[in-house]
Amino acid sequence: MNPSAFEDQDFRALVGDVKPLRRGTNRASPGPRRSRPTEAQLARRESAQAELGQDSFLSDDFVELLPPFDPMEFRRDGIQHGVVDRLRHGGYTAQSRLHLLRRPLAECRRMLPSFIHEAYAHDLRSVLIVHGRGHEVDSAANVLRSYLAKWLAQFDEVQAYVSAQPADGGLGATWVMLRKSARAKAENRERQQKRRG
Repeated sequence: MNPSAFEDQDFRALVGDVKPLRRGTNRASPGPRRSRPTEAQLARRESAQAELGQDSFLSDDFVELLPPFDPMEFRRDGIQHGVVDRLRHGGYTAQSRLHLLRRPLAECRRMLPSFIHEAYAHDLRSVLIVHGRGHEVDSAANVLRSYLAKWLAQFDEVQAYVSAQPADGGLGATWVMLRKSARAKAENRERQQKRRG
């Protein structure tokens, strides 16, 4: 048997059960054509993509995982230590709460911006985010906690945040201090002027 016969036999073994194309045709049929999406389907897809992209300034890229037993703390320049200590010890009332326990990370990433922006729009100053805390560094709750530490610092509205005391959720909850809105500052100035006058 010549070498080309072996090659031909090997090729047939590799290709297996193949049907030749009909005469006069040089293309295989890809199967039935898929119908084009309806306008309603396109609108739903566009709406879903817009919702996913909403407030996408919060990164879901790599994050340095926090040790699960370490408290979180952040404060912007100019925020006094006394304010952060009072926040940590529950010295401000929770004007609103966001519960993220056992929610997927992508959902938390979508919920957080609207919560922060809405709280700020309503002149709330202290809010509590309940997120849970895992005992392992790579547990879902600790991964979320690590992302929250990164995300909260990305909001201009956030002046400070700290892990809560055990009575308020401990390391599984975070107090957030929002800055005063321009409207709240103006009202505050007006009240002070009335007191002086």
